[in-house]
Amino acid sequence: MIIKVLGTGCPNCLKLEASARIAAKELGLEAEIVKVTKIEEITAYGIMRTPGLVVDEKVVSYGKVLNPTEVKVLLEKVSAPGRLSGV
Repeated sequence: MIIKVLGTGCPNCLKLEASARIAAKELGLEAEIVKVTKIEEITAYGIMRTPGLVVDEKVVSYGKVLNPTEVKVLLEKVSAPGRLSGV
């Protein structure tokens, strides 16, 4: 699983990255956490507000700082095939 945190490095982006790392670890997922900081790459995902969270190239959240529990819920949905509900 590849988890991307979209953001230029602001404090909220860093908080989301930390939440994603904690959530993946608590779920026991083998996940690569990638920070996407270039504006051109961020806007290519169709989001206009950061931070954004992308799991396996699917935008699952943007414009919110999720806590680890909220990220875990999204990751659990993604790991259950066909159950991702979106943003």
